[in-house]
Amino acid sequence: MKRVRCPKCDNYITFDEKKYHEGQSLVFECPQCGKQFGIRIGAAKLRAVQKEEQLDENAYENDCGSIVVIENTFHYKQVIPLQMGDNVIGRYMKGSGINTPIETNDPSIDFTHCILNVSRDKHNKLKYVLRDGPSYTGTFVDNEILGDRERRVLEDGSMFTIGATSIILRGAKQDR
Repeated sequence: MKRVRCPKCDNYITFDEKKYHEGQSLVFECPQCGKQFGIRIGAAKLRAVQKEEQLDENAYENDCGSIVVIENTFHYKQVIPLQMGDNVIGRYMKGSGINTPIETNDPSIDFTHCILNVSRDKHNKLKYVLRDGPSYTGTFVDNEILGDRERRVLEDGSMFTIGATSIILRGAKQDR
């Protein structure tokens, strides 16, 4: 499955690219805003599926690690690199200013849902600390909701849930 972004409202529309051939033009109407727009299927767009299959391999390549958003009915699988300091995780919205956006239609994810802080400990190893945004639906680690001011240290492979979305932390290669 492939997806295209509406040029007016940034909503994603998913379609099965296997039903079409290279060079074919498609016209979409955004169900959210009604904008009609066209795309042309090219060789690069069809090969993008192979790149998505390599996402797990690239999850460890960043210096600070990354988060892997598990695919569900609201969104596709995503690998999002982390940076030193606060990584504000939330639902993507054009112009929102968050630095770790998840492209999703999940209404239970806030625009600034939680914060994953990346720092170094006294042994110069990366340390990952998760806290809630605060959000309306909460942030869960090991099926336990984080309290208002609670922080949880995460390790490589830790899973946490925001809304209906599960996320896996992938530590940096040098720290594994």
